[in-house]
Amino acid sequence: MAATPTQDLPPKGGYAPVNFTRIPARSYFNGYQLFAGFGVVSAVACYMYYKTYSLVRREDIEMRSGRLAVEPLLLAERDREFLKQIRRNRDEEARLMANVEGWEVGTYHGERIYKTIPSERFIDPVINEYFAHGPSKAYTDNAFFSLFS
Repeated sequence: MAATPTQDLPPKGGYAPVNFTRIPARSYFNGYQLFAGFGVVSAVACYMYYKTYSLVRREDIEMRSGRLAVEPLLLAERDREFLKQIRRNRDEEARLMANVEGWEVGTYHGERIYKTIPSERFIDPVINEYFAHGPSKAYTDNAFFSLFS
C-alpha cells in the first residue's frame, strides 16, 4: 500500500512578517538648487544658440552672395541655349520644307506672322513651337510641370 501524502504546512512559529512600509526616495537637490541649475542650463543654451545662429547666418549670407554672383552667368547661358534651340528649329524647318514650293522659313504660307511689328524685333515663340522638333517628353516635362509633385 502507498504511503499517506503529507500536506505542505507553514513552518513552526509561522512566516516572518512582510515589510510593506513606504521607503521615501532620497532627495539630491532642494528647490533653490533646481532653479539655479535650470538658470545655468538655460544661460548656456542661449549662448550656444547665439553662437550657432551667428555661424548659420554668416553661411547663409555667403551662399546668397555666391548665388547672386553666379545668377547673371546662369541666365546668360539659359538665354544662349534658348536662342540656339530656336536656330536649330529654324534649320530643321528649312530642311524639312526644302522640297515645298514657295515655302519661306519663319513665315506662314509666305506671309509674316506679325505684320505690325518690325522684322528685326524678336518675338518669343509659344511653347509648342519651341519644342516642335524635340522629344515629346521634353515638352511635357517643361510645359506641364508642378511645384508640388
